[in-house]
Amino acid sequence: MIGDTADGITISVRVTPRAARSAIVGVRDGALLVHLNAPPVEGAANVELVEVLADALEVPKRAISITLGDKARHKRVLVRGLSRDDVLSKLLRTI
Repeated sequence: MIGDTADGITISVRVTPRAARSAIVGVRDGALLVHLNAPPVEGAANVELVEVLADALEVPKRAISITLGDKARHKRVLVRGLSRDDVLSKLLRTI
């Protein structure tokens, strides 16, 4: 689910758009499960995913980017500026 790269930490994410509210809800099939209120139209869900993760990880939105799966439910997200341990502890607090 979480990997180290030269650029930062990668997180495998599975999103569920059009949920009642946006939240990180757990782990499913080795990926972080995130419910998003936004629909998957014109990148709205991707924007909301970045906002949810930035808030949970306490980093600016510019520190997070979607590197794989821009138009899919399964995505890979890159987080810059945090260690693997920081990411794990902050995600565990939100779940």
